[in-house]
Amino acid sequence: MVRIVADTSTLYSTTQAREAGFAVSALSVTIAGKSYREFDEISAGEFVSIIRQGHMPTSSQPAIGEVEALYNEFAGEEILNIAMAHGLSGTYTSACAAAELCDHAQKIHVINTRTLCGPHRYLVEQAVRWAKAGETAEAITEKLNVLIDSAKSFLVPADFDYLRRGGRLSPLVSYVGKAANLTPIMTQTETGERLTAAGIRRGYPHAVKFIARELEKAGVGKGWRVYISHADAQDKAELARKVLQEAMPEAVYEIWPLSPAFITQGGPGCVAVQYIHE
Repeated sequence: MVRIVADTSTLYSTTQAREAGFAVSALSVTIAGKSYREFDEISAGEFVSIIRQGHMPTSSQPAIGEVEALYNEFAGEEILNIAMAHGLSGTYTSACAAAELCDHAQKIHVINTRTLCGPHRYLVEQAVRWAKAGETAEAITEKLNVLIDSAKSFLVPADFDYLRRGGRLSPLVSYVGKAANLTPIMTQTETGERLTAAGIRRGYPHAVKFIARELEKAGVGKGWRVYISHADAQDKAELARKVLQEAMPEAVYEIWPLSPAFITQGGPGCVAVQYIHE
């Protein structure tokens, strides 16, 4: 059977992943002078609580040595590492570099999903199902690539400062946006390597309606999954689901806490809306 490996962008802790039939390497976050493996050592809620005490966080991809050890655990077997989007993190690069250090490198295949969080979770869950059914790494990769092409993500930050710190908004736009109570809507570029502005609206409810129209234009409905993930903002996530379900009732909806590493980009209170074809 093909061994499926990924990272915690899937919103699985290392223990949860093992129980689900795959393995993950954990991204790390650093805040208030301490580093934590996300989900394993700190939850999204705990992480946001520390941020709200006035501490600014940073994140880092899994150590190459940790990924190499994961590969060596399954030495001799076909391994498919389904990594989060290249460019949004160094995780994909680390996954490839770790493979080159292994004696069985020819049996390790790394996929750039060009996505993260909700759709990433779905891709891995499907890959595990196909692997258990006895499909080859090549066949699984072909199926995953079809799904990857259907995925898209939107991010609604609650705080312009996090986008400004990440170089995604100029200081002037950030200042004007905060002063005017404007809400930016970010989306991934076609390559998935960075975030870019999709629009700007006055207030969160209008931002969600903007995203709903974008999903309708994309044909989201029956046969699609919509993931709504949030940084300690359950009420905002529920509002997004309500608006989206009213517009596209036949899609499948899931709500999850965002990974701490992604919260370092979007900030407390941010909400991500993502979709992928089933």
